[in-house]
Amino acid sequence: MKKYKLGYTTGVYDLFHIGHLNILKKAKENCERLMVAISTDELVESYKKKKPIIPFEERIAIVAAIKYVDEVVVQESQDKVKAWHKYKYDVLFMGSDWAGTDMIKKAEEELNPQGVEVILFPYTQTTSSTLIKEVLLKLNG
Repeated sequence: MKKYKLGYTTGVYDLFHIGHLNILKKAKENCERLMVAISTDELVESYKKKKPIIPFEERIAIVAAIKYVDEVVVQESQDKVKAWHKYKYDVLFMGSDWAGTDMIKKAEEELNPQGVEVILFPYTQTTSSTLIKEVLLKLNG
């Protein structure tokens, strides 16, 4: 039996790559059910100041087709505590690139007393959507 019943993770999942797959696989290894929240285009634009390349509905379809994912939900806010109130997950999985951010600090401060753990998996240094976009721009530039 796995340590957690419901795991929760979030992301944009634009230009899906091995780093995304690594997080989903590691998360699923630790929980019975894995819920993945996909950021809306509007949410991404609000904090990254750019629109994802892959449209929202297509990103949902891609992530939903992955065998490690049990359920896909819409992420309209980056507030992990608000999401916990809605979904009651047991553990929040994120990439280590979020370590030390205000978002993670708030999640730990408010969720840990509720018995919810925050687990950060190592960020895949060799691949990111940003790097892929940079390479594509150079090829087409």
